[in-house]
Amino acid sequence: MSSSAPLLTLKTATSLLVLRTSLRARAALGDPVARLLDTSPRWDRNREQERVRAGGRLGRSDLGMRVTASHAVCGQVLRDPAFGVLQPLPPPELPGPRGRLVNPVTDSFLTLNPPDHGRLRRLAAPWFTPRGLRARQESVRRVVDEHLDALAGRERFDLVEDFAARVPVRVIADLLGVPGGDHSAFGRWGSAIISALDGVRSVRQARALEVALAEFEAFLGDLVEHRRREPGDDVVSALAAEPGLSREDLLATTELLLVAGFETTVNLIGNAVLVLLDRPEDRERLVAEEAWAEAVVEEVLRLDPPVRYTLRAPFEPVELAGSRVRPMTPVMLLLAGANRDPEVFAEPDRFLPGRERGREHLAFSSGIHYCLGAGFARMEAVAALRGLFGRFPDLRLAGRVRSRRSGTIRGPVSLPVSTSVGHTIELNKR
Repeated sequence: MSSSAPLLTLKTATSLLVLRTSLRARAALGDPVARLLDTSPRWDRNREQERVRAGGRLGRSDLGMRVTASHAVCGQVLRDPAFGVLQPLPPPELPGPRGRLVNPVTDSFLTLNPPDHGRLRRLAAPWFTPRGLRARQESVRRVVDEHLDALAGRERFDLVEDFAARVPVRVIADLLGVPGGDHSAFGRWGSAIISALDGVRSVRQARALEVALAEFEAFLGDLVEHRRREPGDDVVSALAAEPGLSREDLLATTELLLVAGFETTVNLIGNAVLVLLDRPEDRERLVAEEAWAEAVVEEVLRLDPPVRYTLRAPFEPVELAGSRVRPMTPVMLLLAGANRDPEVFAEPDRFLPGRERGREHLAFSSGIHYCLGAGFARMEAVAALRGLFGRFPDLRLAGRVRSRRSGTIRGPVSLPVSTSVGHTIELNKR
């Protein structure tokens, strides 16, 4: 941690407290946007999304934002160049030994607008083409099998900690050229960084983020230097050899690929297992038919997307859903709500793999910010689910499911399961 950490604490404590208090006060008064932004588990987020939908295609919040759960409006905004990415609650700038610490939430192409977005995204894109996915398919299956081998003989384990969080970390680490087999720190760094998507709400969280970013940056700095000396067939080697790429852009792009490459997939696998634990017919069929496994993954993405919402703002006055929106007015796009829009999806609250228009969901966003790793996440989830239920056909819930305390990210943080037929616990509905 940098020597200026005490100054960070004094500088941010008051503003963080005011922010958290104001948000929770608005939530208590019934503002659905405040409830969706709040990380408290007391709010039913699906219910709040439907409240937004009932209020019309484009609603208002007392927080000065516009909000929509309409699939058509969300898709329009995501594809309209008149709108740019907006951070809901930007984390504080944190000092590091070489200047400000790089943060993939604010410094990568995830939150950049053209032309910088396209310039950086194009550097990583060749590794995520259909051809690139096919080249990695067998290695992904091998990683899944290795982790399932490690669980052989165990009657109980935590699906997230022991499987869902390990497979994507290993896959993305191999893709990026991270040497060695111990990637345990990635989960800690990723959790601290991803939690900042909801905004930094406390001094303690700011400190944890500072430590994570400092350790992550030091690790990747060493990795980049290693790959410059000994380049391989991996993303970091390619980025390190890119002429004119600044150190900040290189680190931010690599950090984003590492964090987004496993955080989204961890939650996708966890959400899918939760849905499938009480659906034995779907489990059997997905093991037997890869196409059905793909349909299952698609429907999980629609019904329980890992990312609930994103924010955009217009650069100039625009007409949206019959309403005038002023420049830089935040527009909250409820991706999870759009995925349950009855105008697009019949019986939207039902789990129906292979449904008509099933791939029209917005779980991976749309437009220029469509998730670069969407194909990878789908492929990993299919391999993980087929491998898991092929190896453990009688998998059952074995304890209380704990979900992430996040307004942005949806997924279990702990999912205890049993491989024993005799151990059956009714699925804990979240």
